[in-house]
Amino acid sequence: MSDEEHHFESKADAGASKTYPQQAGTIRKNGYIVIKARPCKVVEVSTSKTGKHGHAKCHFVAIDIFNGKKLEDIVPSSHNCDVPHVNRTDYQLIDISEDGFVSLLTENGNTKDDLRLPTDEQLLTQIKDGFAEGKDLVVTVMSAMGEEQICAIKDIGPK
Repeated sequence: MSDEEHHFESKADAGASKTYPQQAGTIRKNGYIVIKARPCKVVEVSTSKTGKHGHAKCHFVAIDIFNGKKLEDIVPSSHNCDVPHVNRTDYQLIDISEDGFVSLLTENGNTKDDLRLPTDEQLLTQIKDGFAEGKDLVVTVMSAMGEEQICAIKDIGPK
């Protein structure tokens, strides 16, 4: 055996921690599923009957939680699907920079400066208008599979 220590510098983290397996037959409407390596929210599930020698199949229609694209997948109901770990966190909005990034206050008092303004026009307008009026805004950030995006906004009153 060699005495030297091996140091691995890896910038990627294990993809397994971003999802967990769940049997396709147990995934319901409004649940989450990974289709084509994208985290999606299920909007429709239909199950076909078994064939002469086959499995029952689940047909999923889902919408990507970050870009809103509609994706479909058909999986045998006894097989496992990847389900993303989806987290929602609330942060207080401190500042909006010129280049489209937001500065957010975390619960432990640190700032988070690596999030862009959302691409959704209505949400973008609400955030910019509310911030311009000097309101105290709390944004909800949804994160899944290493991506994060602002998905909602709450007004908690004037500063």
